Amino acid sequence: MMICSLQAVPSAILALIVKPYTKHLIINRVLWAFCVYMESVSVLPQLRLMQNAKMVEPFTAHYVFALGVARFLGCAHWILRVIETRGSYLFFLGTGYLWLPIVFLSEIIQTFILADFCYYYVKSVMEGQLIIRLPLPV
Repeated sequence: MMICSLQAVPSAILALIVKPYTKHLIINRVLWAFCVYMESVSVLPQLRLMQNAKMVEPFTAHYVFALGVARFLGCAHWILRVIETRGSYLFFLGTGYLWLPIVFLSEIIQTFILADFCYYYVKSVMEGQLIIRLPLPV
């Protein structure tokens, strides 16, 4: 419960401050922003649980790895959009000046959170292990 509130409260505060600018009701825009921010840190409790267990079952490992690949591809899409527009994509007028840069930052955060797990997943698969072994939490 404590971890959930540690994620939800900052996400809600950030959603109230930085939200998209659209013609929708403000509650819809705040909830959309809240979902984006929560999604970027939503996997932290699962990763913490797996770290404390020190071993991950194959089915769970495959799911989290697939999630990591999806987040990596999402982040790659954002990076390519920024490169193609030479950075102007992040600051389109009428979108809420901070909205797109914050969404981009959320994608990067989620990608880096999952990158560590993906590294150990690939390492275990290359070594032929069925159960993923994670290092001890610091």
